[in-house]
Amino acid sequence: MLQFISHYSECYSYLDSIRMALEGGCRWIQLRMKDVSDDVVRPIAEESLCMCRSHGATFIIDDRVALVRELCADGVHLGKNDMPVREAREMLGPDFIIGGTANTFEDLRKHYNDSADYIGCGPFRFTTTKKNLAPVLGLDGYRSIVRRMAEENINIPVVAIGGITEDDIADIQDTGITGIALSGAILRAEDPVMKTRKIINLINHE
Repeated sequence: MLQFISHYSECYSYLDSIRMALEGGCRWIQLRMKDVSDDVVRPIAEESLCMCRSHGATFIIDDRVALVRELCADGVHLGKNDMPVREAREMLGPDFIIGGTANTFEDLRKHYNDSADYIGCGPFRFTTTKKNLAPVLGLDGYRSIVRRMAEENINIPVVAIGGITEDDIADIQDTGITGIALSGAILRAEDPVMKTRKIINLINHE
């Protein structure tokens, strides 16, 4: 599974980035807009939600639990400095998707016990799209986490994130990780729509 994390660049707005990912076949979109108010995010989130609905895609908003509930988005992703997963679940109830960021197995176990639906696990390597980066995991880090999940009988989707390129996908999937989250690898491409299609084919082993 491919998760697209929205971003902006000199060439593309947040909405441009989401539109291209959807056109390329991605069916899981996360709107991630840090350091701005809900009033700035709201109109972009509303339009993003409409685009996702028209493509049958899941729409997740990063961090903003109240906005997720207000707009009836599909769910929220919570970073390590955002609202705790347990508190968000109490606010949103069972019908919204809640994802949590993990850098260690202990992070993952806590999110699992607090009723997260999936884990964003990383960073795989250094990435310029995120501030205050946690220690990189690499392939060995993912293998260790997947092994400990098996040992403790923890079954939850785990999505690799952080500086991932097209060439990394097969090796990451071989670790037992469930999905791949991308941003820069798509937006830096000459043709982001075609790049999205190519990556989805890689993930699906086509």
